[in-house]
Amino acid sequence: MTYSLQTRGLLVASVVLVAFLSATGLVLDKAFRDSAKEAMRDRLQGFVYTLLAGSELDSRGIMTGPENLHEPRFKQTGSGLYADIRRGRRKPDWRSPSATGIEIPATPLPQTGTAQFIHTVLEDGTPVYVLSFSVLWEEDTRRKPVRCVFRVAETLDGFYAEVNQFRRSLWAWLGAAALVLLLVQGAILRWAFSPLRRVAADLSAIEAGHADKLVGDYPEELRGLTDNLNALLDNAQSHLSRYRDALGDLAHSLKTPLAVLRGAIERPNPNPDSDIGTVAQEQIDRMTRIIEYQLKRAAASGRTSLTPPVSIAEKSRQVVAALSKVYAEKRVDCRILVEDSVVFHGDEGDLLEILGNLLDNAFKWCRSRVELSARTVLEPLGTSSHLELRVDDDGPGIAEEVAERVTRRGERTDSSVPGHGLGLAIVDSVVRTYLGRLVVERSPLGGAAIVIRNLG
Repeated sequence: MTYSLQTRGLLVASVVLVAFLSATGLVLDKAFRDSAKEAMRDRLQGFVYTLLAGSELDSRGIMTGPENLHEPRFKQTGSGLYADIRRGRRKPDWRSPSATGIEIPATPLPQTGTAQFIHTVLEDGTPVYVLSFSVLWEEDTRRKPVRCVFRVAETLDGFYAEVNQFRRSLWAWLGAAALVLLLVQGAILRWAFSPLRRVAADLSAIEAGHADKLVGDYPEELRGLTDNLNALLDNAQSHLSRYRDALGDLAHSLKTPLAVLRGAIERPNPNPDSDIGTVAQEQIDRMTRIIEYQLKRAAASGRTSLTPPVSIAEKSRQVVAALSKVYAEKRVDCRILVEDSVVFHGDEGDLLEILGNLLDNAFKWCRSRVELSARTVLEPLGTSSHLELRVDDDGPGIAEEVAERVTRRGERTDSSVPGHGLGLAIVDSVVRTYLGRLVVERSPLGGAAIVIRNLG
């Protein structure tokens, strides 16, 4: 079973919280037990001191306890608090009234001046804590000091009741704290994962056709994801639009040459010397150019942040090497002024389409020199950057009145030079796909400069 991220987070947090509170409860329970046990020892030690203060050795050498015991439980039979006084290991010389009929079990004899606190059970199986205190008692210098052991025993009923009461309170409070913390954690996780739910809701709206991109103010951790998804969606929509436009343009553009062909075939030919094949070949060449242009324009990929960057210097060297062979007789001096760090964020095929067409035109029209430069331009606030490409040649250049229409399909500056007039039109279409702009300028070399700004 696959759980949601929120459910997983809540389960893990719940397990950790329960484990932590359980460990805390066990530690506090043990600490309270130790504290209650130490409090009982101190209390029994105080009772021993009270016995010491009120006891005396009579003329027969027998220890007698105090007549007035301040603790009422010493006077109540079976109260759970018992005391006795014995000499050495003999039977007790004195017992508290509460110990009538009850024998405190024998315990190890502590060293003189020290107390011993042990756990034992009475004859009926009742557990008790016994504190024994040993002293050397001497009242008459003519007599030998007598070792006396004062013992106080208390059953564990009060101890257990106190511990159980603490446990009930402790686990009740820890349970309430766990419940509150779980509710708080659930609310925090729900709030923390709300951006993911918004992304899922936006994706569902896109799938249902109610939206075309992710909207909303997403946190920084998700912004890269949402921006890339939006870029993919825009790219897909742009592809779809270009294919639709290309098909529409193709259908519209083929109407005229097809009509000419149909007319040439169906129209009676009064002049047997006319060559219908020439007309057909011209129209077929025209349709071939149109189809080539539309397919190339529709295939432009557009920028996407998820594709690896393409090195412009490397691809430029490849294109220049190929063109140097094609135009070997011109011996063109082509300089590539591009640093290795300058990259193109987009499809490699689109970059080759741009470089190939621009450099091919430059090689074709130049006298002997071509320069290709590229640089990354930062926005004023430094939040983003874009690419700028420039191709200069020392050819005849492009007149200002012609520069505005050279990017139109089929437009040519000189019909005597072989070509279809599609190169700059294809470049302009690809550049606009990347939200860039193609500009024709006068080159410092004396010819034309084709500048592409804001690319990507």
